[in-house]
Amino acid sequence: MRVKSSDFGPVRRFDLAQIIAGKGRYWTTAYLVDGLLVDTGCAHSAGDFINLLAGESVSKIVNTHTHEDHIGANGLLQQAHPGIEIFVHPLGLPIVKDPRGEQPLHPYRKVMWGWPRSSVARPVNDLEIIETENHRFTVYHTPGHSQDHLCLYEPDTGWLFTGDLYVGGKDRALGASYDIWKIIESLKRIKELEISTLFPGSARIPGDPYQALETKIEHLEQLGEKILDLDARGFSVARITRTLCGTPMLIEFLTLGHFSRRNLVQSYLR
Repeated sequence: MRVKSSDFGPVRRFDLAQIIAGKGRYWTTAYLVDGLLVDTGCAHSAGDFINLLAGESVSKIVNTHTHEDHIGANGLLQQAHPGIEIFVHPLGLPIVKDPRGEQPLHPYRKVMWGWPRSSVARPVNDLEIIETENHRFTVYHTPGHSQDHLCLYEPDTGWLFTGDLYVGGKDRALGASYDIWKIIESLKRIKELEISTLFPGSARIPGDPYQALETKIEHLEQLGEKILDLDARGFSVARITRTLCGTPMLIEFLTLGHFSRRNLVQSYLR
């Protein structure tokens, strides 16, 4: 397992990965600031992550969403420190309580991230405040990547923790359950905030958060316009996919089509 940390002022970032063929693969990210942990990585890295947190004061956890690569150390942390409070969107409560029963994993997800242990969480809703000793974080419900997705915003510092709502690059594929129109709507919502630093869930921290968000929104909207145009002209989903989304991707084969170019096209057409 590969775990590394880096500091951005008072915010500590942890990058966590599964080691496959000698290299870190399928990186996930967590952040610690003022006793608040934003996400906990995957189950495969949970033990090493907890060791890395030794000596740190953690009183609260906020899961940006309940995919297995963001709640993986919840159970172990709560077991080791029963006083830790965990906050998730109400839709995520059944999943953190019973990950195996409520969120069955595809084979590739078991290999990449593993099964999280059960944990007990409290619900947190849109625009509620989570307080730490020195900061007040506002919760923004930002569905699309998942229905229970949250972002955390600290208005005094301008910190924005986006989970998997924002990742870098131009999307060519999408998970089967994602909603691309809600992703775009959520990106537009957080772009209206006064942001100094954008802390993503699995990507580099961009130098210019507004430009990063604008570039992502423009790409997704322009791709959507092209897809809708071809659909109106009678193109099939398969033909739209070939025309606009390039050649087949390795991840499509590894995930048996659960994460694919076709899903991206179909999400625009739903």
